[in-house]
Amino acid sequence: MTIAFTKMQGLGNDFVVIDAISHPITLDAQLVRAISDRHRGIGCDQVLVVSVATISQADFRYQIFNADGSEAAQCGNGARCVVEFLHQKGLLVHNAVTLQTSERLLTATWLAPDYVNVDMGEPLFTPEAIPFITPAAATTYPVPLKEMAALSMVVLSMGNPHAVIPVADITSIPVKSWGALLQQHATFPQSVNVSFMQVIDKSTLRLRVYERGVGETLACGSGACAGAVAGIVLGLVVSPVTVILPGGELTITWQGLGSSVGMAGAAVKVFTGNY
Repeated sequence: MTIAFTKMQGLGNDFVVIDAISHPITLDAQLVRAISDRHRGIGCDQVLVVSVATISQADFRYQIFNADGSEAAQCGNGARCVVEFLHQKGLLVHNAVTLQTSERLLTATWLAPDYVNVDMGEPLFTPEAIPFITPAAATTYPVPLKEMAALSMVVLSMGNPHAVIPVADITSIPVKSWGALLQQHATFPQSVNVSFMQVIDKSTLRLRVYERGVGETLACGSGACAGAVAGIVLGLVVSPVTVILPGGELTITWQGLGSSVGMAGAAVKVFTGNY
């Protein structure tokens, strides 16, 4: 079997995008891992499959597979790349498009070549929606690890679970070891994306994200949204927020509870090929 693909990246968060609209395809975990392998395959953080929507409210369906073969519910950088991919394929009837994911509908707008805005939906804070096991809901929670006992976290869902931990200096944080420990903790039954956030000023923050099924990435779109939302909730920043990730910058807007999160940033085609 030959699979045509497009390699894309958003702030260094890289993807293999597969067109399953004209050539339907089903991927299993083993094939996803083979494609994602950076030494023996194409190499990517996630494999994205774009297909015909199964509901009338959406224009296209968008599936996200992590490099370890697991399926994810949300990927903001991936959503921007999918919209740029559809635009370059001539499949966008209008600049605005609605994407169907496993958890929610995303509305995105192609703004300019390689630049897309995505409406990421409302953040959810109820522990059941994340899911997060805790005796009672709160704005912040103590980090349940002895290595991080002095730190607190904001826990929310952006269609996938996030724990955002404010720190004084993200360069001194052992992101890999702490992120892995928190992902495995029993309070997160479906694991969690772990973000370490450093506030620069009222409109800017820095973020490092340890992602489920991937590890630390150069950028995480839903993580950037979660970080900005957490910063706004804590009164540390105000919208719009520039989120600086190792791979580049995203602009995040959020007007508070009951409103959707907007995310604007780059989405770039790298090359095409056949696997």
